[in-house]
Amino acid sequence: MPLSEHEQRLLEEMERNLYQNDADFVATVSGRRGKPNYRLIVIGALLAVAGVAALVAGVIVRQPIIGVVGFGLMLGGVLLVLSPGRAGGSASSPAAGSTSSSKPVRSSWMDTMTERWDRRQDERGQ
Repeated sequence: MPLSEHEQRLLEEMERNLYQNDADFVATVSGRRGKPNYRLIVIGALLAVAGVAALVAGVIVRQPIIGVVGFGLMLGGVLLVLSPGRAGGSASSPAAGSTSSSKPVRSSWMDTMTERWDRRQDERGQ
């Protein structure tokens, strides 16, 4: 069920107020993680596997310190795999190729959906 014109105007006004009044919240919600760093993922996975092996080896030889080190390696590897990607490289690449466009480069999923919605509404109005 499409929104009426009044509801659309109210929604747009609420969005504008949110962007103006709560910039920190908007930045937190709409921020991108960036491209995944596959090198860090592979290194983290190898560390986690090495950690499991060290943990098992520590249990086999009955040396708790080896097990603790193995657990630390495992934890470090998992944290490395789950760490967020760097957004620095992904945000600047599309901007270089789109110099003819007057619109700013949008990076969040919500902005993309909003832009698609606006285009659909413009096409319906014509």
